[in-house]
Amino acid sequence: MRLSPDLPIGRPSFDLSEDQIATVVDLLCSSVAAARPLLQPGMLEVPITIHVKKAMRRLKKDLGLSNLEIMGEFELLDLSNDDPEVLGRIDIILRFLHQFGDEEAYLAVECKRVGYGESGLNQRYVTQGVNRFVTGQYAAGHHWGMMLGYVLSLPTAAIVKGIDARMRATYGETAQLRDLEAHAEALSAHLGDLAQGGAGHVIRLMHIFVDTTPAAATTGSASR
Repeated sequence: MRLSPDLPIGRPSFDLSEDQIATVVDLLCSSVAAARPLLQPGMLEVPITIHVKKAMRRLKKDLGLSNLEIMGEFELLDLSNDDPEVLGRIDIILRFLHQFGDEEAYLAVECKRVGYGESGLNQRYVTQGVNRFVTGQYAAGHHWGMMLGYVLSLPTAAIVKGIDARMRATYGETAQLRDLEAHAEALSAHLGDLAQGGAGHVIRLMHIFVDTTPAAATTGSASR
């Protein structure tokens, strides 16, 4: 017996409900809080993210969330050729039950360090984070994406103001960071709409800024 292909109209596997988005936000923010005591001065994005992913999997198990899988360093492959090239690696992806079986369906979370006075890091948040969603390198055709900002130094409002100005100047006013009600374990949360590619598709990108100040470098700038 051969299984017939599942060919629904559109891509329902790309759809995510408000409850599913809220579940991801809670997992991310609660897991950063759980990982915070493990952070060390000068810690880079990769080890911070590993601590966060481990905390997410522990919390997922504790909550009994069997309809969700958490993966990290998700490799993006170009299936149109035979080159052994990896197009990119997404820091964290989450996949709900209705997305299983579709490798192109996931919720992408890109993690970047930011900080007050850290112009290099804050610039890369946009150029090496947000821009990957805009070009379609990450989450091509998706309705949602997420940026997780690891805040090394406060105040958060000044960081967000600078990032917002850069995004509006680069991508237009629809990319403006609109304020959202933040999770109890987040410093702030925001939402912006971004045109993805040239076909007019719009992806909603959520920005969550969390306290990782224990990972700030003790001397010098984290941008170096």
